[in-house]
Amino acid sequence: MPREVFAALPAPRRALEQCRLSPELEAELVRDDDTEVRRALAANPQLSAHSVTVLAQDPNDDIRSAVVLRPDLNEEQRAAVRHDFDPTLMSHTLPWVKDLHDDADAMRRLAVSSHPLIRRSVARARHLPPDVVERLARDEDRTVRLFLAESCDDAPAEMLLEVWRWWDGSFTHPGRPRSHPNFPRTGLLRYAGDPDGRMRRLALDDPQSTRADVARLARDPEAEVRRRAAEDPRLSPADAVRLLNDPAAHVRGIAVRNPRLPARVLAGLLHDRDTACEAVTNPAIPVPVLHRILAKVAAAMAARR
Repeated sequence: MPREVFAALPAPRRALEQCRLSPELEAELVRDDDTEVRRALAANPQLSAHSVTVLAQDPNDDIRSAVVLRPDLNEEQRAAVRHDFDPTLMSHTLPWVKDLHDDADAMRRLAVSSHPLIRRSVARARHLPPDVVERLARDEDRTVRLFLAESCDDAPAEMLLEVWRWWDGSFTHPGRPRSHPNFPRTGLLRYAGDPDGRMRRLALDDPQSTRADVARLARDPEAEVRRRAAEDPRLSPADAVRLLNDPAAHVRGIAVRNPRLPARVLAGLLHDRDTACEAVTNPAIPVPVLHRILAKVAAAMAARR
C-alpha cells in the first residue's frame, strides 16, 4: 500500500493490522508518535523483519508484549524481547499456535518457548507427542499444567492428581481434571485420611471403598467432603437424614436429592416450600407421584388466571 492510498483512508487501523505497506511508509509508521498506530502494526503479519526489530525495542511495554507473540519470531529472538507478562490474567489460545496443534515438530519447538502464553497454547492441543506431554506436565507455570489437564487427552495421571489439589473445574471444563480419562480410578482410598480435604473427597471414587468409608466421610469436618458423601448412593438412610441439618447449605441441598432418604422424610420435604424445589429432583420419587405433582401445579396455575 503506497502512502497516498494510506493517507486517504478514513479509518486506517485495518490497514495497519493487515496490509503490506510500502517500505518508506512502514519505516515511518513504526516510529510514529501515536502509540495506537505502533500497537496496531505490532501484530501485522506483513511487517518486515527490520520493522519487527524496531518494534521489539519500542518504549511501550504493550507494543513489545504484542511483538513477542508474533509467529515469525524464532525462540532466540522471542527471548530477547523485554516485556512484562502477568501470569494471573486470563489467557486465550493463540490462533497461530492452535493452527499448528497437529504438527508434532512445531509442538516440540513451541513447548520450550520462553513465553508462558505460547506454552499454554500448546497445552490446549487434544493430543501431543509423549515427550511434549512429559515436558509440559513439569512446566513451572501451573496454568500450563492446568490447560494440559483440561484439554489434552494424553495428560499423565500423576499431574492430574497434582492439579486436582488446587483446581476444581472451570465453566468450560467443569469435570476436569477428575473426569479426565487418565485420572486415577484405583488406589484413591489411601487418601481417606489425607490432611487435605480435597484429597479425602477422592477416596469414595475408589471401587474398593465401602459403606463404612461413606459413613466416616459423611462426618468429615470439611463441608466439601461431607458433600461428596451426601451424593454417594451408598449413604445410609440415617446419615442422609442427618445431613439434611448440615451447617452447610450446599451439603443440605445434596442430601435432599439423595435417593436413600426414607419415603416419609422425602414426602415431608416435598410439602415444605423451603425444600420442595430441590426435593422434587430426587430420583427416588416414583413417576406417578411426579405426574400428580405436575397436575396439581397445572391446576394451581389455571386457578390464578
